[in-house]
Amino acid sequence: MVNKSFFLFCLVWRDKIDMRVKIRPVDPKDFKSIWLIERLSFKTPYSRSLLRYLMQCSHVFLVAELEGKVVGYVCGVIERREQVLGHIFSIAVHPEYRRMRIGTALMIEAINMLKRRGAQKIYLECRVSNIAAIKLYEKLGFRVTKRIKSYYRDGEDAYIMELEL
Repeated sequence: MVNKSFFLFCLVWRDKIDMRVKIRPVDPKDFKSIWLIERLSFKTPYSRSLLRYLMQCSHVFLVAELEGKVVGYVCGVIERREQVLGHIFSIAVHPEYRRMRIGTALMIEAINMLKRRGAQKIYLECRVSNIAAIKLYEKLGFRVTKRIKSYYRDGEDAYIMELEL
């Protein structure tokens, strides 16, 4: 069953997203900007080698570009289990460009791409303390389905959040 509220949300919010923001597939030349965003965004950032690997091997790896500058990214994969799942590995927006709905634009496009690739459900992990991210995901229709104790290296728990498509 299609999550109608998500698609209605997309229609409403598409008008509110800054039209100067361009969402496009990643290019190898974007690595330096992505690495900077990664380090500025996370307590324990992915390694350079893992980010390069994700750029090459993810089913979805998009960047947000504003006035020629990469200001955010999202990456995810398709997993084939008892059903086809989309897994959002990471999303980040440069701190100077947050609260501009760039994360929303990235997530909407990633969700749509994963759905086109056959995903029936999309899931992600999120720190329980990351209230801004949790609110974004809930706004997009994700719901907390599980809490994993000490998921992150620093011992913080994670929520598993899912979106039914």
